[in-house]
Order: sequence, then structure tokens, then C-alpha cells
Amino acid sequence: MEIKIICHRCKQKFSASTTTEIIICPQCRTVIPNRTPRKQSPPSGGDYGSSIPSLIGNLLKKLCHALKPATAPGLSSFVYPKSCGLDNVGALGNKRAVLCGVSYKKWKYKLKGTINDVFNMRDLLIQYYEYRDENMLILTEEQPDARLIPTKANIESSLKWLVKDCRSGDSLVFYYSGHGLRQPDFEGDEIDGFDETICPVDFLKEGMIVDNDIYATIVQPLTEGVRLHAIVDACHSGTILDLEHYYDNNEQQWKDNKPPSGARKQTSGGKAYCISACEDDQVAADTT
Repeated sequence: MEIKIICHRCKQKFSASTTTEIIICPQCRTVIPNRTPRKQSPPSGGDYGSSIPSLIGNLLKKLCHALKPATAPGLSSFVYPKSCGLDNVGALGNKRAVLCGVSYKKWKYKLKGTINDVFNMRDLLIQYYEYRDENMLILTEEQPDARLIPTKANIESSLKWLVKDCRSGDSLVFYYSGHGLRQPDFEGDEIDGFDETICPVDFLKEGMIVDNDIYATIVQPLTEGVRLHAIVDACHSGTILDLEHYYDNNEQQWKDNKPPSGARKQTSGGKAYCISACEDDQVAADTT
């Protein structure tokens, strides 16, 4: 059974299956939550809860409402917080976020919408989820603070900050908008034979950040009662956190992503969720 859809961004009219959890506009690639999702339980042994697909749908619904029109505003319209989590000398709040947007403005492969994405996500977290500026790290190439330029070293440091001294009740968010690539897996822990990566602004010189390292930095340390939500808007980002299960939206079921090598890819008792722009073998489109 199909339903008729009108994209709220580009006004494109198209049809979609009623069993599809998340709909993507074929014209502008905007994500549109389906209001009639099909429920599906996770695989046996996985403590995910049967409501995870609907929880993701609710988050995306709020995100779609919160996003501003893609008007490519000038950088002068953005106001960077005067302070950030790196300046906090006391205990960090129980809600922390790292928001990273890389535009590669000096290169021919520059992206137009990443800074806009970061500030939309910041607004979403503040307006809907009660996050605070002082407990966020916002990394873009326009930052006046050199510590917050999205270099490889700065992104890695920010991810360590995100999970530092995390404890039960903490809610952590990692948002990344930028390029993503793949490279051959030489450790035998990828089913498809490729590691997924994100690309810092200096990746041509310093290298990419590999999914194995992202897992080790922000997934494995999560202790009991800590929740991490990662939203990765990049090509080849399907399993960028190396989680042991993923939700196949086409088949409407959870699938096993455990490493063939037998390596352990779990948290230390906490929960990690990832929303990706596309599957590992797909590319994502840039918008303004």
C-alpha cells in the first residue's frame, strides 16, 4: 500500500510505501518521517526495545520541524557562544554535545550546508531537549577559537571531552556534517571489508578518523545509565559507530553487524544509537 507525499522543502510530489519507517524525498533528499510505521522487534539478545524505530522517527520529526529553510544565510548571521565546554573547570552538565560541521571552504570539494546544519542542530537541542551552550562544543572552520576548528586533532579531543567522566543519567550527542569515505579493512572486523571514515578539514595531511577509533572513543566507554545519540550526515555513514546491530529500513528488521573477527564491539553498559544519512555503500547529497 502506498501513500502520497509532498516534500515540505522542495514541494516534490511522490509516492511511498506505508511500511517504510523513514521516507527520503527523491528530489532534494530531505528526510520525512512516516506517520504509519511498521513495528519491528530487535534481534534476540539485543536490549534495544521494540520502540527504537519509532523513537528515531520522533526525533527526526522534531528535527524536520526545527530545521530552518535552506537559504544559505551569510556567516554573519551566526552567533558563536562566548564560552564552551572546554572552559568549564567544574563538573560538566549531564547533557553534553559535540556538533561538528566541515565545509572544506578552501577546497574544490567544499560543502555548502554544513554550518547551517550545525546551528540548526544546536537550536534543536536547546529548544526541544534543554541542552545549554556552555555544555556544547561547536566545531566549524569559522570558529574564532582555534581549539574548535574541525581538524583531526580537535575532533578527536572533542570526542574524548564528550564522554569524559560520564555517569548514569548523562545524555550525550555527537553530530557530524561533512564528507565521509571508506577504506579497506585490514583487521577483519567489517562484514563488507571496508572501514567507514569521517574527514576532518585537514584529512589530506593528517588522515581520516576511522570508525574503529570513533567506537573506541565514544561508544566503548559508555557506562551503565549513559546514553549516546550520534547523527552523522555524511557519505558511507551507515555503520560509522561500529555498533553490533543496525536497522535495515528496506527489510524493516534489525540485522547483525558483529565483526567477523570476533572482536567485541559493545559499550561498557550504556546505550548508543546512531542515525546515519545513508548506508555504507551509498553517498549523501549536500544541500544549503
